[in-house]
Parts: sequence; structure tokens; C-alpha cells
Amino acid sequence: MTDSTTTPATPSTGTTDAPREVRLVSRPVGWPTPENFEVVASDLPEVGEGQVRVRNVVMSVDPYMRGRMSDAKSYAEPYALGEAMHGGAVGVVEQSRAEGVAVGDHVLHGLGWREAAVLDASACRVVDTAIAPASAYLGVLGMTGLTAYAGLTRVAGLKEGDVVFVSGAAGAVGSVVGQVAKALGASRVIGSAGSEEKVRHLIDDLGFDAAFNYKDGRVSDLLREAAPEGIDVYFDNVGGDHLEAAIGSLRLGGRIAVCGAISVYNNTEPAPGPRNLARLIQTRGTLTGFLVGDHWDLAGEYAQKAAGWLADGTLTTRETFVDGIDHAVDAFLGVLRGENTGKMLVRL
Repeated sequence: MTDSTTTPATPSTGTTDAPREVRLVSRPVGWPTPENFEVVASDLPEVGEGQVRVRNVVMSVDPYMRGRMSDAKSYAEPYALGEAMHGGAVGVVEQSRAEGVAVGDHVLHGLGWREAAVLDASACRVVDTAIAPASAYLGVLGMTGLTAYAGLTRVAGLKEGDVVFVSGAAGAVGSVVGQVAKALGASRVIGSAGSEEKVRHLIDDLGFDAAFNYKDGRVSDLLREAAPEGIDVYFDNVGGDHLEAAIGSLRLGGRIAVCGAISVYNNTEPAPGPRNLARLIQTRGTLTGFLVGDHWDLAGEYAQKAAGWLADGTLTTRETFVDGIDHAVDAFLGVLRGENTGKMLVRL
């Protein structure tokens, strides 16, 4: 089951029929601004042997993309200035010179941030939009869902009866984390979010046992109120005061899976670390960072379970849509500001 929310978008005023793409033209310092990007017509190459031409129908914008806009050394190459960015997208094949991929197929691939692309067929995967909408393969049935599952099961070692806390719980990954934790036997799931509407969504729609608006006070106090006996697992999407609060509430043998730290992505100075790391010694706790790319071997296992959970209503998702390549940057900036509920997507 999927609920959809649409952010209004102004119709494009472009006059060219050439497909367009979003390029990074300058590296953001602090918060990105529209001036760091440009939308321009692209010049697609001819389709070669073993390649396909794809007209994108939906693309993903994700917090991790902020890191790739910097030239600082990281786990992935930074986006190149003056060139189109990239990310997850699903599109329809318009031309194919590859076996196994036919014109009209929907394919999942990594050349988002553009209206059309030519790529090797080996770099895309045919998806069935008859059983799930194209957007689902960028969210709950894609990297987003696998991130939640791998972080909970392999990194945090979730056990039946665990008390789980997830930050950024109304976002794309966080909303799946809470529901999957319940499906796998967590005794209590707590989420944090940035508005009362999102808090209600977590409890009323997604089945969280408790949730709080982190703007209502100190996160450490709000978490202790929601989990007076402490937590066993913390799935971190935020960092900062949320991570410090989770360490403070960690029970003996607790585990922390660090997926993201959106609260510090736009800082111009290094953020101070949690002041209570010594508590990990007392609790024999662990804190482990991870990347979903290290856990693709779990994709089949997760897909099988997720299909069942979606079918019986155990797992539900909400998506926030923005329309048009002209508004892709607006959508990305909205993710950084927490304007999305569930997965933020751009319809093209």
C-alpha cells in the first residue's frame, strides 16, 4: 500500500525538445542553493551495441548526494563540476541494441538527474511495473528498503524483543526501519521526526509504539520519556544530539547502526562528537557505520520478505513527489530541510 503526497510544481517554461539534465556548476559551502546548479539541454550519444536509450519517468533525490557535491575525500567520487549528476532512476526503454532489454521495458539504473540517458544494458535492471509502481523500485523495493533491512539485521543484529529507536523516522529509510523492526519481532519501536504531523503518521499509519517531535525539547529527555527502560538498537540517520541521546539510553550490549548524519551535512566546521562515548564502555555497546553497497547479497532475501509484508499490509510507504526536471533541485533541498514524508521523488 502506498500513500502519495505531491508538492506543487510550476510547469516548465523550456522550449527545447532536447532532453535536459541537472549539472553541478559550483561546490556548495554550507547549505546548497539553486545557484550551485543549472538545468541544460543534453546531447545524447548514439545507441551502441549492448546499449539502450531510456526516457526517465521518475528519479530519486537522497541526502547522501550532498556529500558527493563536495570534493572532500569520501567513499565515492564527487560529482564533477559542469557535468550531469547521477542517482537512482526508473525509465522506459525507447531504443535498444541489447539482448534481454526490449523497447517499452521499464529499467532501474543510476543515471538520474536527467530526462533521458544512453547507457550499457548491463548497468540497468528490468523491473515489473505491473506488480509495483516504478517509484517503489527507488524506495521500499530498492536501495532504501535494503538499507533499512541490512542496517537492522546485519549491522545492528536485531533480536526478537529488542527496543529500537530510529531517528529521521518519517523519512525514506527511517519509515521502513521502524516497520521492518516490528515485523522482525522488536518489542517496542520509537521514532523521532520534525513535526507533529509526522509524529502522528509514525504512530497512526506506520505502527510505531511511540514517537516524538525533536523540536519539543532536548532529544535525550524526549527519548528517556519514550523509552524509560532504555534501548537495545539505535538506527541513526541524523547524528548530532540524536546520537548522543541514543548512547545515553543504550542498554547493556546495545548496538548502534550509523546510516547517516543529516544534521551535520551542511556544516562548514566539524561538528563536535558525542560527549558520552565512554558510556559505550559501560554498556559494552557497539557503534558501527555502514554502506548499503556492502550488503547487496541480502537483496534477494529482503525482496522476498518485503513482497510478503507489502502484500499483507505489514509494510506501507508514503512518497512525496515533485514534478519536472526544473524542480529536481527544489526536491533535493527539500529533503535536506526535512520537507518530505517517506521517499522524495521527482516525476519527469
